[in-house]
Amino acid sequence: MPSDAEAQSQPAPSSAPSSAPATPEARTDCPPPAKSWKPKACVTHAEHGKGTIIAATGKGDTAELIVEFDSGQKTVTGKSVKACKRSLSDDLLPIGILIVVITVVIIRLPKVELGHTTAFRKRRLLNWLPLGLSYSFLYFGRYNIKMFQGEFEGGLTAAQYGTVFGVGSAVYGLSFLLNGPLTDRWGGRRTILIATMGSGFANALMGYMAISGNTFGMTPTVAFAVAFAINMYFQSFGAVSIVKVNAAWFHLRERGTFGGIFGILISLGLYFAYDVGKRIVELTVTEKGDTAQWLFWIPAGILWIFFVLSYIFVRNQPSDAGHPNFDLGDGQKADEKPLTVVQVFVKLLTHPVILVISFIELCSGFLRQAILQWGVDFGKALGLNDETKGWFDSFVFQNWGMVSCIAGITGGIFAGAISDHLFQSRRSPISAVLYGIMLVGAIAIVPLLSVHPGAIGWVVVAMSMAIIGVHGMLTATASADFAGKKNTGMAVGIIDGFVYVGSTVQSFLYGAMLPASKITGPDGCPMTNPEASNVSNWMIWPAAMIPVALVGFALSLKIWNARATKGGGGH
Repeated sequence: MPSDAEAQSQPAPSSAPSSAPATPEARTDCPPPAKSWKPKACVTHAEHGKGTIIAATGKGDTAELIVEFDSGQKTVTGKSVKACKRSLSDDLLPIGILIVVITVVIIRLPKVELGHTTAFRKRRLLNWLPLGLSYSFLYFGRYNIKMFQGEFEGGLTAAQYGTVFGVGSAVYGLSFLLNGPLTDRWGGRRTILIATMGSGFANALMGYMAISGNTFGMTPTVAFAVAFAINMYFQSFGAVSIVKVNAAWFHLRERGTFGGIFGILISLGLYFAYDVGKRIVELTVTEKGDTAQWLFWIPAGILWIFFVLSYIFVRNQPSDAGHPNFDLGDGQKADEKPLTVVQVFVKLLTHPVILVISFIELCSGFLRQAILQWGVDFGKALGLNDETKGWFDSFVFQNWGMVSCIAGITGGIFAGAISDHLFQSRRSPISAVLYGIMLVGAIAIVPLLSVHPGAIGWVVVAMSMAIIGVHGMLTATASADFAGKKNTGMAVGIIDGFVYVGSTVQSFLYGAMLPASKITGPDGCPMTNPEASNVSNWMIWPAAMIPVALVGFALSLKIWNARATKGGGGH
């Protein structure tokens, strides 16, 4: 795939002298960089099995390595060994154990008795499970674009990625103005089908562009921004659909726990996008010239499978599945007259609680993506994803997807349980507590940049737990509580639209301000940017998060006592 410079090259004006050295023209025939072998790194050998490097001389295939194997110390060449890779089972086991433990804890919590029959509970499970997993895999098909930021053929640079994700985020946020009302009109079942089919198509398109290099006459940045924008339009149906459907199946007093389940679904999607996505790239991009089309084609295929499952099992409300509808206890009058789209929009935007929630979630959008999108780049730039740095410093950044998944599951499910059982189904108190964690974490990163950067990974884990918990409580739960079942689609649309305003702002801000991991070297080939490993260049990362976290915390305190009442009010 041609670079932007090649696809849209323009001659520099000869009459503009400059004292600065000219930027070398990027080459496309650069050899792959020679691999650096580091002491303490794990390697595998065809004859001797797994071992640990004791010392290394040279780079790449010709390097001479002294390796400690089970059979003793051996001297081998770089060509004869491969770096160890974690198996998926190593990651899935702790995630599975965590889910089992959380399930046991939730089962043991005091029950919210609403008279549901066993048959109803089983049918509700059959309804939300394929719907929820569809949403998880929509996340897979959304954040896989991050793994397309790489050094392989056609991969995006940090600046290109910032533009592509920023454009997609803007489209995602604006799409809710249309897709929220459409979901209220058509029902969540139809719109989750639109989301899975459309996002699958967009991912298939990006995979085609990755393998063929065909960008339809556009620069790669523009082409992927357009394709990702198409993807994000269909993705915007996802959150609206799952909250819309589940608003009809869960009573207000059960929705905190559902908000926790929403956090689990998000977290599983992040794991697939980051860790499984990374493994897809590792397994399919092994030689110079290889492309990363499977990074897009695998999520596309999974989304189409869940299109079929959602078509078979998902229904908009209990009565569509042979069970009676019931009073949901939320902000919806039983005899409320239908309103026009404009009337609903005005009603929601002038609702004192929903408006404040929207601005809290704008802060959440900024902070969530600031952590998830740029934390992994921070770890790479400072070499914290290198196992030779030691377990404490490297574990989080080596296992970004798994750790983010576990943190999100923990934060989401316990935030939901505490909201329902300790705060009587009020969502703001637990959101304020979680925003307090976000604020303390952002402040703590500033001195740690200078004192102990490796500890930042564990601070980010706590922040991930907090921000995913907030998002589940407010977007997935409070929106349905205060807007009522009939207006849930528009409420989620408005709130999630604000989320992606925050996402858009951070994407362009950090894309422009943070150091690129690679630059063009004097010979025209990519080289590591020495500025990326300078911790002072990362100060903008936590500095921008601190005021945003402070605003979110203050707004959460403002609506601490807000409750949903019949008719959509809040007090």
